[in-house]
Amino acid sequence: MVTPTPPAQHVVVTGGAGMLGSTLIRRLLADGHQVHCVDLREPGVRHERLENSIADVRDPVAMKRALADADALVHCAAALPSYPEEQIRSIIVGGTESVMSAAASSALPRVVHISSTAVYGLPRTVPTTEEYPREPVDTYSAAKAEAEEVVERHRGGEMCLPILRPKTFLGPGRMGLFAMLFEWAEEGRHFPVLGRGDVRIQMFDVDDLVDAVLVALSAPPERADGTFNLGAAEFGTLREDFQAVLDAAGHGKRVKSLPARPALHTLRLLEATKLSPVYGRLMHKLLDDSYVSTDLAREQLGFAPKYSNQDAILRTYAWWREQRAAKAASGAGRRGAGKRGGAGVTSVDAWSQGALSLAKFLF
Repeated sequence: MVTPTPPAQHVVVTGGAGMLGSTLIRRLLADGHQVHCVDLREPGVRHERLENSIADVRDPVAMKRALADADALVHCAAALPSYPEEQIRSIIVGGTESVMSAAASSALPRVVHISSTAVYGLPRTVPTTEEYPREPVDTYSAAKAEAEEVVERHRGGEMCLPILRPKTFLGPGRMGLFAMLFEWAEEGRHFPVLGRGDVRIQMFDVDDLVDAVLVALSAPPERADGTFNLGAAEFGTLREDFQAVLDAAGHGKRVKSLPARPALHTLRLLEATKLSPVYGRLMHKLLDDSYVSTDLAREQLGFAPKYSNQDAILRTYAWWREQRAAKAASGAGRRGAGKRGGAGVTSVDAWSQGALSLAKFLF
Protein backbone atom coordinates (compact mmCIF):
# COMPACT_ATOMS: atom_id res chain seq x y z
CA MET A 1 0.00 0.00 0.00
CA VAL A 2 1.23 3.48 -0.89
CA THR A 3 0.44 5.84 1.97
CA PRO A 4 -0.76 9.23 0.73
CA THR A 5 1.36 12.18 1.70
CA PRO A 6 -0.95 15.04 2.75
CA PRO A 7 0.06 18.70 2.52
CA ALA A 8 2.52 19.75 5.21
CA GLN A 9 0.82 20.19 8.57
CA HIS A 10 1.68 21.18 12.12
CA VAL A 11 1.08 17.94 14.06
CA VAL A 12 1.28 17.54 17.83
CA VAL A 13 2.21 14.04 19.06
CA THR A 14 1.67 13.13 22.72
CA GLY A 15 3.90 10.37 24.03
CA GLY A 16 6.35 11.30 21.32
CA ALA A 17 9.36 9.86 23.16
CA GLY A 18 7.84 6.39 23.22
CA MET A 19 8.29 3.63 20.68
CA LEU A 20 5.20 4.49 18.62
CA GLY A 21 5.51 8.23 19.10
CA SER A 22 9.15 8.43 18.06
CA THR A 23 8.54 6.21 15.01
CA LEU A 24 5.60 8.42 14.01
CA ILE A 25 7.57 11.62 14.53
CA ARG A 26 10.38 10.41 12.25
CA ARG A 27 7.85 9.64 9.51
CA LEU A 28 6.06 12.96 9.88
CA LEU A 29 9.37 14.85 9.66
CA ALA A 30 10.42 12.81 6.63
CA ASP A 31 7.13 13.79 4.97
CA GLY A 32 7.80 17.48 5.54
CA HIS A 33 5.51 18.20 8.51
CA GLN A 34 6.13 20.49 11.46
CA VAL A 35 5.96 18.37 14.62
CA HIS A 36 5.54 19.19 18.31
CA CYS A 37 6.37 16.38 20.76
CA VAL A 38 4.73 16.34 24.20
CA ASP A 39 6.22 13.88 26.68
CA LEU A 40 7.77 13.65 30.12
CA ARG A 41 11.04 12.67 28.44
CA GLU A 42 13.17 14.18 25.72
CA PRO A 43 12.43 12.70 22.30
CA GLY A 44 15.19 10.63 20.71
CA VAL A 45 14.88 12.73 17.54
CA ARG A 46 16.47 16.08 16.71
CA HIS A 47 15.25 18.16 13.77
CA GLU A 48 14.80 21.80 12.83
CA ARG A 49 11.06 21.20 12.31
CA LEU A 50 10.62 19.45 15.67
CA GLU A 51 9.51 21.33 18.79
CA ASN A 52 9.45 19.70 22.19
CA SER A 53 7.52 20.23 25.41
CA ILE A 54 8.47 18.36 28.56
CA ALA A 55 4.95 18.21 29.95
CA ASP A 56 2.31 15.92 31.41
CA VAL A 57 -0.70 15.27 29.18
CA ARG A 58 -2.87 15.63 32.29
CA ASP A 59 -1.98 19.33 32.38
CA PRO A 60 -4.63 21.09 30.24
CA VAL A 61 -2.74 24.39 30.28
CA ALA A 62 0.41 22.75 28.90
CA MET A 63 -1.66 20.91 26.30
CA LYS A 64 -3.45 24.05 25.15
CA ARG A 65 -0.09 25.79 24.84
CA ALA A 66 1.29 22.91 22.76
CA LEU A 67 -1.75 22.97 20.47
CA ALA A 68 -1.40 26.63 19.56
CA ASP A 69 -1.36 26.87 15.74
CA ALA A 70 -1.58 23.06 15.38
CA ASP A 71 -3.49 21.45 12.52
CA ALA A 72 -3.84 17.99 14.07
CA LEU A 73 -3.05 15.94 17.16
CA VAL A 74 -2.10 12.29 17.53
CA HIS A 75 -2.71 11.14 21.09
CA CYS A 76 -0.26 8.27 21.71
CA ALA A 77 0.50 8.90 25.39
CA ALA A 78 -0.68 6.12 27.71
CA ALA A 79 0.28 3.96 30.66
CA LEU A 80 1.31 0.31 30.40
CA PRO A 81 -0.56 -2.57 32.07
CA SER A 82 2.45 -2.92 34.39
CA TYR A 83 1.86 0.50 35.97
CA PRO A 84 0.20 0.86 39.41
CA GLU A 85 -3.57 0.82 39.02
CA GLU A 86 -4.12 4.41 40.14
CA GLN A 87 -1.58 5.66 37.60
CA ILE A 88 -3.12 3.66 34.77
CA ARG A 89 -6.49 5.36 35.08
CA SER A 90 -5.04 8.78 35.85
CA ILE A 91 -2.76 8.79 32.81
CA ILE A 92 -5.05 7.09 30.29
CA VAL A 93 -8.42 8.59 31.27
CA GLY A 94 -7.28 11.82 32.91
CA GLY A 95 -4.75 12.41 30.14
CA THR A 96 -7.36 11.91 27.43
CA GLU A 97 -9.79 14.26 29.19
CA SER A 98 -7.11 16.93 29.35
CA VAL A 99 -6.05 16.41 25.74
CA MET A 100 -9.60 16.50 24.40
CA SER A 101 -10.49 19.57 26.45
CA ALA A 102 -7.48 21.42 25.08
CA ALA A 103 -8.25 20.27 21.54
CA ALA A 104 -11.86 21.44 21.79
CA SER A 105 -10.96 24.84 23.23
CA SER A 106 -8.35 25.25 20.47
CA ALA A 107 -10.92 24.30 17.79
CA LEU A 108 -8.52 21.67 16.50
CA PRO A 109 -9.93 20.13 13.30
CA ARG A 110 -8.58 16.59 13.78
CA VAL A 111 -7.47 14.33 16.64
CA VAL A 112 -6.29 10.76 16.07
CA HIS A 113 -6.71 8.75 19.27
CA ILE A 114 -4.61 5.61 19.72
CA SER A 115 -6.70 3.12 21.65
CA SER A 116 -6.33 -0.67 21.82
CA THR A 117 -8.18 -3.89 21.13
CA ALA A 118 -7.86 -4.39 24.91
CA VAL A 119 -11.21 -2.57 25.16
CA TYR A 120 -12.89 -5.84 24.08
CA GLY A 121 -11.53 -7.59 27.17
CA LEU A 122 -11.50 -11.31 26.38
CA PRO A 123 -13.95 -11.46 23.45
CA ARG A 124 -15.84 -14.69 22.85
CA THR A 125 -16.13 -14.02 19.12
CA VAL A 126 -13.29 -14.01 16.57
CA PRO A 127 -12.64 -12.27 14.35
CA THR A 128 -13.83 -9.47 16.63
CA THR A 129 -15.45 -6.54 14.83
CA GLU A 130 -15.77 -2.93 15.95
CA GLU A 131 -19.42 -3.60 16.85
CA TYR A 132 -18.41 -6.01 19.59
CA PRO A 133 -19.17 -4.40 22.99
CA ARG A 134 -16.45 -2.99 25.17
CA GLU A 135 -16.09 -5.54 27.98
CA PRO A 136 -12.95 -4.59 29.96
CA VAL A 137 -11.63 -7.18 32.40
CA ASP A 138 -8.87 -5.29 34.23
CA THR A 139 -7.75 -1.79 35.13
CA TYR A 140 -5.86 -1.21 31.89
CA SER A 141 -8.62 -2.34 29.52
CA ALA A 142 -11.21 -0.43 31.58
CA ALA A 143 -9.14 2.74 31.31
CA LYS A 144 -8.71 2.34 27.55
CA ALA A 145 -12.46 1.81 27.18
CA GLU A 146 -13.28 4.88 29.28
CA ALA A 147 -10.79 6.97 27.31
CA GLU A 148 -12.66 6.04 24.12
CA GLU A 149 -15.88 7.26 25.74
CA VAL A 150 -14.17 10.58 26.50
CA VAL A 151 -13.24 10.95 22.82
CA GLU A 152 -16.70 9.92 21.62
CA ARG A 153 -18.35 12.66 23.68
CA HIS A 154 -16.59 15.16 21.43
CA ARG A 155 -17.98 13.66 18.23
CA GLY A 156 -20.78 15.28 16.31
CA GLY A 157 -19.15 18.69 15.97
CA GLU A 158 -16.51 20.13 13.67
CA MET A 159 -13.68 17.94 14.98
CA CYS A 160 -12.78 14.76 13.06
CA LEU A 161 -11.94 12.02 15.60
CA PRO A 162 -10.50 8.76 14.25
CA ILE A 163 -10.09 6.13 17.00
CA LEU A 164 -7.53 3.45 16.11
CA ARG A 165 -7.60 0.11 17.96
CA PRO A 166 -4.35 -1.74 17.17
CA LYS A 167 -3.46 -5.21 18.31
CA THR A 168 -0.21 -5.54 20.27
CA PHE A 169 2.30 -3.78 18.03
CA LEU A 170 5.98 -4.45 17.72
CA GLY A 171 8.94 -3.54 15.56
CA PRO A 172 12.35 -1.90 15.94
CA GLY A 173 12.39 -0.22 19.33
CA ARG A 174 9.97 -2.61 21.03
CA MET A 175 11.08 -4.41 24.15
CA GLY A 176 8.64 -5.23 26.94
CA LEU A 177 7.98 -8.93 27.38
CA PHE A 178 9.28 -9.71 23.88
CA ALA A 179 12.78 -9.18 25.23
CA MET A 180 12.37 -12.40 27.25
CA LEU A 181 11.73 -14.45 24.11
CA PHE A 182 14.66 -12.82 22.33
CA GLU A 183 17.03 -13.34 25.27
CA TRP A 184 16.15 -17.00 25.65
CA ALA A 185 16.49 -17.55 21.90
CA GLU A 186 19.87 -15.81 21.77
CA GLU A 187 21.15 -17.88 24.69
CA GLY A 188 20.24 -21.10 22.88
CA ARG A 189 17.32 -22.14 25.07
CA HIS A 190 13.99 -23.72 24.25
CA PHE A 191 10.95 -21.50 24.83
CA PRO A 192 7.70 -22.52 26.54
CA VAL A 193 4.08 -22.04 25.48
CA LEU A 194 0.95 -22.84 27.44
CA GLY A 195 -0.73 -25.95 26.11
CA ARG A 196 -0.04 -26.81 22.49
CA GLY A 197 0.55 -23.19 21.50
CA ASP A 198 -1.87 -23.61 18.60
CA VAL A 199 -3.88 -20.47 19.39
CA ARG A 200 -3.88 -17.76 16.73
CA ILE A 201 -2.63 -14.48 18.18
CA GLN A 202 -2.72 -11.48 15.85
CA MET A 203 -0.07 -8.77 16.23
CA PHE A 204 0.80 -5.63 14.30
CA ASP A 205 3.96 -3.96 13.01
CA VAL A 206 4.65 -0.44 14.25
CA ASP A 207 5.44 0.79 10.73
CA ASP A 208 2.01 -0.41 9.63
CA LEU A 209 0.47 1.42 12.60
CA VAL A 210 2.27 4.61 11.57
CA ASP A 211 0.92 4.15 8.03
CA ALA A 212 -2.57 3.84 9.48
CA VAL A 213 -2.10 7.02 11.51
CA LEU A 214 -1.01 8.91 8.40
CA VAL A 215 -4.08 7.66 6.55
CA ALA A 216 -6.29 8.74 9.46
CA LEU A 217 -4.68 12.19 9.36
CA SER A 218 -5.23 12.65 5.63
CA ALA A 219 -8.46 10.81 4.79
CA PRO A 220 -11.64 12.83 4.18
CA PRO A 221 -13.48 13.47 7.46
CA GLU A 222 -16.52 11.47 6.37
CA ARG A 223 -14.28 8.40 6.07
CA ALA A 224 -11.85 9.00 8.92
CA ASP A 225 -14.36 9.94 11.64
CA GLY A 226 -14.85 6.42 12.98
CA THR A 227 -13.39 3.61 15.07
CA PHE A 228 -11.10 1.09 13.37
CA ASN A 229 -9.49 -2.22 14.34
CA LEU A 230 -5.91 -2.66 13.16
CA GLY A 231 -3.83 -5.83 12.98
CA ALA A 232 -1.73 -8.00 10.70
CA ALA A 233 -3.63 -9.49 7.77
CA GLU A 234 -1.42 -12.59 7.85
CA PHE A 235 -0.87 -14.43 11.13
CA GLY A 236 -0.54 -17.98 12.31
CA THR A 237 -0.21 -19.66 15.68
CA LEU A 238 1.78 -18.54 18.68
CA ARG A 239 3.94 -21.65 18.35
CA GLU A 240 4.79 -20.77 14.74
CA ASP A 241 5.72 -17.17 15.61
CA PHE A 242 7.90 -18.15 18.56
CA GLN A 243 9.53 -20.92 16.54
CA ALA A 244 10.42 -18.43 13.81
CA VAL A 245 12.49 -16.51 16.37
CA LEU A 246 14.19 -19.66 17.67
CA ASP A 247 15.01 -20.65 14.08
CA ALA A 248 16.47 -17.21 13.41
CA ALA A 249 18.68 -17.59 16.50
CA GLY A 250 20.24 -20.63 14.83
CA HIS A 251 20.67 -22.92 17.85
CA GLY A 252 18.21 -25.58 16.73
CA LYS A 253 15.95 -25.04 19.75
CA ARG A 254 12.21 -25.70 19.82
CA VAL A 255 9.04 -24.34 21.34
CA LYS A 256 8.08 -26.61 24.24
CA SER A 257 4.55 -27.18 25.52
CA LEU A 258 3.67 -26.75 29.17
CA PRO A 259 0.52 -28.26 30.69
CA ALA A 260 -1.81 -25.27 30.53
CA ARG A 261 -3.73 -25.61 33.78
CA PRO A 262 -0.75 -26.08 36.17
CA ALA A 263 1.26 -23.39 34.36
CA LEU A 264 -1.64 -20.94 34.55
CA HIS A 265 -2.05 -21.63 38.27
CA THR A 266 1.67 -20.95 38.83
CA LEU A 267 1.56 -17.72 36.82
CA ARG A 268 -1.43 -16.50 38.82
CA LEU A 269 0.45 -17.10 42.06
CA LEU A 270 3.51 -15.27 40.73
CA GLU A 271 1.36 -12.36 39.59
CA ALA A 272 -0.34 -12.12 42.99
CA THR A 273 3.04 -11.97 44.71
CA LYS A 274 4.44 -9.47 42.16
CA LEU A 275 7.10 -11.99 41.10
CA SER A 276 6.08 -12.13 37.44
CA PRO A 277 5.29 -9.43 34.84
CA VAL A 278 2.70 -11.70 33.15
CA TYR A 279 -0.68 -10.20 34.07
CA GLY A 280 -4.12 -11.84 34.11
CA ARG A 281 -5.53 -10.72 30.75
CA LEU A 282 -2.31 -11.74 28.98
CA MET A 283 -2.45 -15.21 30.54
CA HIS A 284 -5.94 -15.81 29.16
CA LYS A 285 -5.01 -14.37 25.75
CA LEU A 286 -2.30 -17.04 25.49
CA LEU A 287 -4.95 -19.76 25.82
CA ASP A 288 -7.52 -18.62 23.25
CA ASP A 289 -7.55 -17.30 19.69
CA SER A 290 -7.25 -13.52 19.67
CA TYR A 291 -7.72 -11.65 16.41
CA VAL A 292 -9.89 -8.87 15.04
CA SER A 293 -11.56 -8.05 11.76
CA THR A 294 -9.78 -5.29 9.88
CA ASP A 295 -12.35 -5.08 7.08
CA LEU A 296 -13.58 -1.62 8.09
CA ALA A 297 -10.07 -0.08 7.96
CA ARG A 298 -9.55 -1.62 4.53
CA GLU A 299 -12.94 -0.69 3.09
CA GLN A 300 -13.49 2.75 4.64
CA LEU A 301 -9.95 4.07 5.08
CA GLY A 302 -8.32 2.14 2.25
CA PHE A 303 -5.65 0.87 4.66
CA ALA A 304 -3.90 -2.50 4.29
CA PRO A 305 -0.84 -3.58 6.33
CA LYS A 306 2.45 -4.59 4.71
CA TYR A 307 3.79 -6.93 7.38
CA SER A 308 2.68 -10.33 8.68
CA ASN A 309 3.01 -11.42 12.30
CA GLN A 310 6.27 -13.20 11.56
CA ASP A 311 7.62 -10.22 9.59
CA ALA A 312 6.97 -7.98 12.58
CA ILE A 313 8.42 -10.26 15.24
CA LEU A 314 11.52 -11.09 13.16
CA ARG A 315 12.12 -7.41 12.38
CA THR A 316 11.97 -6.72 16.10
CA TYR A 317 14.32 -9.58 16.90
CA ALA A 318 16.84 -8.43 14.26
CA TRP A 319 16.79 -4.92 15.77
CA TRP A 320 17.20 -6.38 19.29
CA ARG A 321 20.24 -8.40 18.20
CA GLU A 322 21.85 -5.34 16.62
CA GLN A 323 21.32 -3.32 19.79
CA ARG A 324 22.68 -6.12 21.95
CA ALA A 325 25.78 -6.50 19.77
CA ALA A 326 26.40 -2.75 19.74
CA LYS A 327 26.16 -2.54 23.53
CA ALA A 328 28.47 -5.50 23.96
CA ALA A 329 31.04 -3.97 21.61
CA SER A 330 30.99 -0.64 23.42
CA GLY A 331 30.75 -2.05 26.93
CA ALA A 332 27.56 -0.02 27.44
CA GLY A 333 25.63 -3.06 28.51
CA ARG A 334 27.96 -3.61 31.48
CA ARG A 335 28.25 0.05 32.37
CA GLY A 336 24.53 0.65 32.02
CA ALA A 337 23.40 -2.36 34.01
CA GLY A 338 21.04 -1.40 36.77
CA LYS A 339 20.26 2.09 35.48
CA ARG A 340 17.00 1.36 33.72
CA GLY A 341 17.16 -2.32 33.01
CA GLY A 342 13.98 -4.23 33.54
CA ALA A 343 12.00 -1.32 34.88
CA GLY A 344 9.23 -1.83 32.35
CA VAL A 345 8.46 1.89 32.50
CA THR A 346 7.89 2.11 28.75
CA SER A 347 7.56 -0.27 25.81
CA VAL A 348 11.17 0.51 24.87
CA ASP A 349 12.39 -0.96 28.16
CA ALA A 350 12.85 -4.68 28.70
CA TRP A 351 10.48 -5.71 31.47
CA SER A 352 11.88 -7.53 34.47
CA GLN A 353 11.35 -11.27 34.06
CA GLY A 354 11.07 -11.72 37.80
CA ALA A 355 10.79 -15.36 38.85
CA LEU A 356 10.46 -16.35 35.18
CA SER A 357 14.18 -15.72 34.75
CA LEU A 358 14.85 -18.75 36.93
CA ALA A 359 12.64 -20.94 34.75
CA LYS A 360 14.87 -20.53 31.71
CA PHE A 361 17.45 -22.85 33.25
CA LEU A 362 14.90 -25.64 32.78
CA PHE A 363 14.88 -25.03 29.03
